[in-house]
Amino acid sequence: MAQVREQPMSYPHHGPIARYKLRLHRKRLLLRAGLKRRELEPLSRKTGSIKAKDVLLFATVRNEMDRLPYFLAHYRRLGVGHFLIVENSSTDGTDAYLAEQSDVSLWRATDSYKASRFGMDWLTCLLWRYGSGHWCVTVDADELLIYPDWEARNLHVLTEWLDANGMPALGALMLDLYPKGPVAAQKYQPGQDPTEVLGWFDAYGYWAQLQQKMSNLWLQGGVRARHFFPSDPRRAPTLNKIPLVRWDRAYVYVNSTHNALPPRLNRIYDGSPVDRPTGVLLHTKFLPDAADRAASEKARGEHFANASLYDDYYDCLAKNPDLWCATSEPYEGWEQLVRLRLMFRGAW
Repeated sequence: MAQVREQPMSYPHHGPIARYKLRLHRKRLLLRAGLKRRELEPLSRKTGSIKAKDVLLFATVRNEMDRLPYFLAHYRRLGVGHFLIVENSSTDGTDAYLAEQSDVSLWRATDSYKASRFGMDWLTCLLWRYGSGHWCVTVDADELLIYPDWEARNLHVLTEWLDANGMPALGALMLDLYPKGPVAAQKYQPGQDPTEVLGWFDAYGYWAQLQQKMSNLWLQGGVRARHFFPSDPRRAPTLNKIPLVRWDRAYVYVNSTHNALPPRLNRIYDGSPVDRPTGVLLHTKFLPDAADRAASEKARGEHFANASLYDDYYDCLAKNPDLWCATSEPYEGWEQLVRLRLMFRGAW
């Protein structure tokens, strides 16, 4: 990914008309989310325990019992004080498990995940009501945030540094981890560190372009471009995310957590030698249940705007592929990702 930062980045200057359109778009998304609040049914609301300096985590989940024990443990270790989670019609006990957690507030949404902007309308409601003034992590259940020195310096230390340096957000690359051998042939126990099973990743083969409208980098590549979209890699999933933001009620995520408004939240890279730090979201999608989930996700058609265009992606994943190749790298930790320029320490 070195090509992303070879030169200092020149972000676009938005004129008055462009700024007005972006402002209008932001207000429309906030209004839309406000209307969607009626789709949220509180199951276990413990928000009264939220403290002023708590780091909060927001997520939408469905049938994630395999991942949730380690997911919660990882973010508790990072210093998250409270979890605000929307459960979307799970059938595997996810709702009961989360309702038992003392630091989790839980809502149920039975409406369409896709029609709620892939859960973002629901989370925007919760971010607006509970997140303002807090540093907020917004992730999926298969995403584990790490950053330089994360094992020694938790999110409270990181966010204090970001505040002191006038940085309202931390950007991250979503890095797909995968096993060596067929996906479904692996063994995984809930609560286990997924990196013990998903021990490999693509170290090279990433590219980026600057999106003028939102001032965000659009990153693609990695194993999903290599294995699932070799003939048309531009169709591969977007890998840039902004998972950590000091939230304000005027903010809104636009396309998942890939970009946000106002545009300054997206300006997380500039290519300078002492640039701000970035993180990595270790993506644990390819646990042994991935092949079975692919068939279910294809049938539901809830995960892509033009779901039929990704039928071949689901079909390939449902065939239980071996994603490993001769250039795959064993995952060793955050220092390795800094050396490979997939993560940046900056002045942190």
